Amino acid sequence: CIAMAEDAQEVPQIALEAVIGFNGHVFSGLKVHPDKEHIIYPLGCTVIIKSLRSGKQTFLHGHTNNVSCISVSKSGRYIASGQVTFMGFKADIIIWDYEKKEIYARLVLHKARVEDLSFSPNDKYLVSLGGQDDGSIVVWNIESKEAICGSPASAQSAGHCLTIEYTNLNDEIFVSAGNGTLRVWELDLANRKIRPTECQTGQLKRIIPNDDNYFYCGTTSGDILKVNLKTMLLNSCGPVKQKFSKGVNTLKVLKTGDLLVGSGDGMLSLCSGGNFKTIKSVQLEGGVTSVTLRGDGQQFYVGTEAAQIYSLGYIDFKPELIATNHNSAVKDVAFPFGTSELFATCSQNDIRVWHTESSKELLRIMVPNITCNALGFMQDGRSIFSAWNDGKIRVFTPESGKLKLIIHNAHSMGVTAIAATNDCKRIVSGGGEGQVRVWEIFKDSYRLIEIMKEHKATVNCIKIKSNDKECVTASSDGASSNNRHLMNQMVLSNTLFNVVCYHPEEFQIITSGTDRKIGYWEVYDGSAIRELEGSLSGAINGMHISEDGKYFVTGGDDKLLKLWHYSDGEVTHVGVGHSGSITNVRICPNSRCIVSTSADGAILRHTQFSSCSLY
Repeated sequence: CIAMAEDAQEVPQIALEAVIGFNGHVFSGLKVHPDKEHIIYPLGCTVIIKSLRSGKQTFLHGHTNNVSCISVSKSGRYIASGQVTFMGFKADIIIWDYEKKEIYARLVLHKARVEDLSFSPNDKYLVSLGGQDDGSIVVWNIESKEAICGSPASAQSAGHCLTIEYTNLNDEIFVSAGNGTLRVWELDLANRKIRPTECQTGQLKRIIPNDDNYFYCGTTSGDILKVNLKTMLLNSCGPVKQKFSKGVNTLKVLKTGDLLVGSGDGMLSLCSGGNFKTIKSVQLEGGVTSVTLRGDGQQFYVGTEAAQIYSLGYIDFKPELIATNHNSAVKDVAFPFGTSELFATCSQNDIRVWHTESSKELLRIMVPNITCNALGFMQDGRSIFSAWNDGKIRVFTPESGKLKLIIHNAHSMGVTAIAATNDCKRIVSGGGEGQVRVWEIFKDSYRLIEIMKEHKATVNCIKIKSNDKECVTASSDGASSNNRHLMNQMVLSNTLFNVVCYHPEEFQIITSGTDRKIGYWEVYDGSAIRELEGSLSGAINGMHISEDGKYFVTGGDDKLLKLWHYSDGEVTHVGVGHSGSITNVRICPNSRCIVSTSADGAILRHTQFSSCSLY
């Protein structure tokens, strides 16, 4: 990350316009700000603040690794976020000033991971819980930005602690819970100590205070416990008959005294606070990991492990999907010919088509339990062609997502790369076994017309020349081959080639891969022209040239998007914001924006500064 920061500071940054992505695996990671106008959630090492009205996003950058927990103070003045880091290193907590959208304090004590955070009701203190390798609770003074005191979270005989929560009214009392541990803590400010009282135990996942007389706990076995805060005794437990399947992941107490319960099987239930009987329930996609109230709870927002965000009303209890995202690595991205209005991405189980400006999902094509490795639009805009790891090529209609054509057994070790000719009559595919195949496409059928066996390993990229007579392929065998439907020129290098591009004038190609080098080559004879150092660390996975050939972009394992001047070979702008390796990049057809995808499921849209002559 230090190298990344240094690299990014030398040149101007590309403005980050929008992020499509939500990490639904962070428990209680989705929050509604007390202003009722914004939702807050983490994605990778970024905290995102999104306007519910306009959809505009603000990004809080400051963490060096993935954000693991988030909390918003009752007044709305502060946001706190904790991160994970590597074994043996300290994991930062950042308190953000919400108004200024900047760091108010950076608190560093916990090792390896910050598990949970909670603000005291009057913004006096922040309590933090370290992860399994740390096991401590620390109370911080927000005004002085210093730790007041700390303590091991649970007794040596108990399991590790998973969650902490302040009471609603008292700055001196908070509760912690976990595997076989439930404690009520009292802050003794005069002696700089926190003192625990042991309570009823079980496999506890979530805690939520009610009116400071009771608090509720959700368990991994699907029970809810109601505990008296004064006596520390169990008041009641339920539901008696039907337990919550796959455990209680998240709980919220409403003003009515009823409970909102999110469970691991994707069920959101409204339950009676007395006997825990379900009043209403709704099935959502993916295990429920966050429930957050807007105001008093007439409306609430729900986040799931499938990276979906829903809005529901207390009265109708009907889920409205307000944000959808990929929940696994995005493999490829493609724009239709000549338009920047929409683009498509692919991942495990699906292809999705997005509206560029609003980041809204327009279409989802589901093929369960199979990964789509690559995709593209036919130049006439009538088809999306796609490469899948089950060895099949699938062609869909872009409006309805209907399957138009399927080529069975296209490649024996999965289809790994794909391209189509400009006349829309042929598809060229590459496979895990190293073969390149040319298919003639008819309305309802196909014909295999050519097999090229130059490569000895996975074909990672195929680009076709505008005359539809030649293609260039890049492979993990360290060869980039220029095929006139026959072997013509081969470029050999000590690298696994991940990507290859034709310059628009088609007299040169550029390649890149695992050796972090960008190579320029003559198409005519395959001779090397120049070599650039493409990255300080990690492979380059994606590369794309602008339509005028003046610029190209790269992205890879260093998580940086780089915009290069083609003839100078210099980086002109850098884009930051990715938390996972960048898997692919595309300059949109009107060169107004760059879309990049990553291994953590995120899609980022970057817009150039006006100083960048891509405009």
